[in-house]
Amino acid sequence: VDEHLKDPVGIPSAATAFRPVVLGLDTGSPAEEVLAFAFEEAQRRAARLTVVQGWNLPASYAYTMAGGYDPREDLARAQAGALTEVLLPWRKKYPDVEVDELSRLGSPASHLIDASHDASLVVVGRRVRRTLFGVHIGAVTHAVMHHATAPVAVVAHR
Repeated sequence: VDEHLKDPVGIPSAATAFRPVVLGLDTGSPAEEVLAFAFEEAQRRAARLTVVQGWNLPASYAYTMAGGYDPREDLARAQAGALTEVLLPWRKKYPDVEVDELSRLGSPASHLIDASHDASLVVVGRRVRRTLFGVHIGAVTHAVMHHATAPVAVVAHR
């Protein structure tokens, strides 16, 4: 997989810029280690950082629809706001890194896999969890590891 953008002839080249680094972020429990790794990689490559957040509708969604209220717009605004808030200190710490925020309804894994098509690297986290059967990774990380078209960095965190 070539990590660089195509040159004017249409061939990826080390003389061109890196493709973006993609970060999958859970704003409910953002991990410092994962954020630091992604920002440092984007800075090292002089690449954009695309932060992807996927979210699903709460189970109570069906009840609000029955009442004639569709909360999707409000939820989308709240999720986008949470993403911006989590990234604010990191944008200040890494002012040279250009950041794109993508907060979308739907499967986080699907959104990350889609974003991997234009990425030089996809960064996801893995909580340090041990079970009787060994180390466990989450469903999103598992899906991204198996289906992303760019290299994947899995960063362990607490």
